[in-house]
Amino acid sequence: MDDTLIIKGIEFQSRLWVGTGKYKDFDETRRAIEASGSDVVTVAVRRVNIIDRKSENLLDFIDPKKYKILPNTAGCYTVEDALRYSRLAREAGISDLIKLEVIGDEKTLFPDTLGLLKATEILAKEGFIVLPYTNDDPVMAKRLEEAGAAAIMPLGAPIGSGLGLRNPYNIKIILETVKLPVIVDAGVGTASDATIAMELGCDAVLINTGIAGAKDPIAMAAAMKHGVIAGRLACKAGRIQRKLYATASSPFEGML
Repeated sequence: MDDTLIIKGIEFQSRLWVGTGKYKDFDETRRAIEASGSDVVTVAVRRVNIIDRKSENLLDFIDPKKYKILPNTAGCYTVEDALRYSRLAREAGISDLIKLEVIGDEKTLFPDTLGLLKATEILAKEGFIVLPYTNDDPVMAKRLEEAGAAAIMPLGAPIGSGLGLRNPYNIKIILETVKLPVIVDAGVGTASDATIAMELGCDAVLINTGIAGAKDPIAMAAAMKHGVIAGRLACKAGRIQRKLYATASSPFEGML
């Protein structure tokens, strides 16, 4: 199925995007990414070495020619920090893409949406392709779109919780509110969660802990791949209408 996702002129073949944190080593990271079929890999600039090429580097295990590297500002609690690490990634020649995080609370890791909005506006003006991680608020999603975001990345549930989509109705409203691609980020725990997100009409799903934290990360990466594909196909196919009562599979007309 020719179903390329395009963001700001950049083509993405996979609608499953994967993170690189929490694996036991770089080799396991590499094998999980390969099993996922993803062509997008997000990396925390603060936590994983992708800038200093003289020491052990994640990019020694993940070929930047094969994968699109999506730097992220995970662990940034201020606008200033988020801006700094975004610019560092660009100066290192990694990408103009940035998954923008401005965290507002250490316990829940919920985003500081006011700071996120400010940082989005600044980076968009600097020519970054900004993908902000936000809450599932349709009003904020619209404001981020107006601030210059290239896509909206609402959480499905708190980061690393594995709870799945806690409020699919808000996600659905976001899909109706903005004209940008919507990528569910955070909270996906298993393949069925990814399928639900895609069935709603989301453009992609980003998963880290749901894969890295599984008993078998490689197998879970493959499962997530198939879950995303199934959900996307089901969305495009169009589900049947829900009904309260039964409808016979075979029509009665013409029967003796």
